[in-house]
Amino acid sequence: MKMNRRHMAALGAAAAVTAAFPAAAQTADDRAVAQAVEALTRAMLNPDRAALEALAHDALSYGHSAGRIENKAEFVGNLVGRGNPFGEINISEQTIAVVGDDAIVRHNFTGNTTGGGRVTPVRIGILQVWKKQGTNWRLFARQAFVRPAA
Repeated sequence: MKMNRRHMAALGAAAAVTAAFPAAAQTADDRAVAQAVEALTRAMLNPDRAALEALAHDALSYGHSAGRIENKAEFVGNLVGRGNPFGEINISEQTIAVVGDDAIVRHNFTGNTTGGGRVTPVRIGILQVWKKQGTNWRLFARQAFVRPAA
């Protein structure tokens, strides 16, 4: 499905409403998207090829904060190939906006990576777009960005 201006406007409006009223009652889709985000976080902490492939949309565009972009095969292969690249992942200030079969998730991502024999702290913001396929939510797009120091 192509994203057009109407879709983007609707998703943006839903995100604004969700951000303005975070305590509002969650729908079943809101809860399902939150569970998918949690499952993705677990699969990134302990790289599991089957779980990552099940959570990622075939047309995944996965953007890193340094600008590198990966497709589904690269995303899964790089995580699984590195063993356990994350020592810790903490998600905070998460908002979820569901519009039809699309969802926008924003959150802060902190933790550390464990590559090359050293621990590197991570402090980034994340924007994710999820698409519903049947009864499952799949990560369609993800973009990370560097957050300013606290």
